[in-house]
Amino acid sequence: MNRTRPNEVAIELNAVLVALIDDAPQVLTLQDGALLPSGPFESRHPTLQTGLRAWVERQTHHPLGYVEQLYTFADRNRAAAGSGWRIVSISYLGLTRERARAGTREPGWHSWYRYFPWEDWRDGAPKLLAAAILPRLGQWIDQAADAATKRGRRQRVEGTFDEQAWNEDLVLQRYELLYEAGLVPEAGRPRKPVADPVPGEPMRYDHRRILATGIARLRAKIKYRPVVFELMPPDFTLGQLQLAVESGRAAGVGRGDRRHVRRHRRPAGQALPFPPRDPARARPGRHQAPAGSPRLTARSLEVTEPPLDGLLCSGLA
Repeated sequence: MNRTRPNEVAIELNAVLVALIDDAPQVLTLQDGALLPSGPFESRHPTLQTGLRAWVERQTHHPLGYVEQLYTFADRNRAAAGSGWRIVSISYLGLTRERARAGTREPGWHSWYRYFPWEDWRDGAPKLLAAAILPRLGQWIDQAADAATKRGRRQRVEGTFDEQAWNEDLVLQRYELLYEAGLVPEAGRPRKPVADPVPGEPMRYDHRRILATGIARLRAKIKYRPVVFELMPPDFTLGQLQLAVESGRAAGVGRGDRRHVRRHRRPAGQALPFPPRDPARARPGRHQAPAGSPRLTARSLEVTEPPLDGLLCSGLA
């Protein structure tokens, strides 16, 4: 007889797999965007990462490139329905390049702003913040049972949703605050549906929380490590590189970010600055390089066409 003991644990592996498609960060999903690639850790796998790669490639037919462990989710309520097993999810962040567009029944890429539209600041503050989210959070603050709770809620809302001091790294904290306030569909499971959730596509289980963790990690990491190069095609322009960083962070790239990229990716004896930012080029479809402009290879940033002219070199500090 195979009986399940009360403290039985099952290990699940999840992947937040990100690629840059049409100048926007997108995540690979299953079941029309409802799930992240995932599967159980099996004893035949020599390591956790080997197990993750095997499951992801089996489900999506998409090989993994750069991978790092993200977080372990082991909340008490993560139990498989009816089994008594407690599910421990070990999540990973993977960066890759899109190979081909998936069909309707195949794994698909979706913009991560589909799930977190309030995080998309590429064109300034999203209108839904003032129209839909902040008023609802204000109501949640006013519904507090006592003054201390009300004060605590207000401080948390101001610390995560203040448009004047927006911190792009607090993706997970903002999602969890909306969850606690009962403003996302996942907050109603399994008891009752949320009557009027804020905009944003839900995911099954806690996969949107895992995705928020992955986005926050990548946004933070792109500031101190040149991981953005894992998303770039073999040949790209400096304008495309800047646009890639902006789309992932959903914010403009400052001089400090530009110096960081130059410091980590320059050919021997030659600095490669970003060109002065042209706002027209920060929009999708407007970043194409003019004929005869320099092009750069992803790893060495080798100049493969005419040398840098005065316009590009004018970005040097």
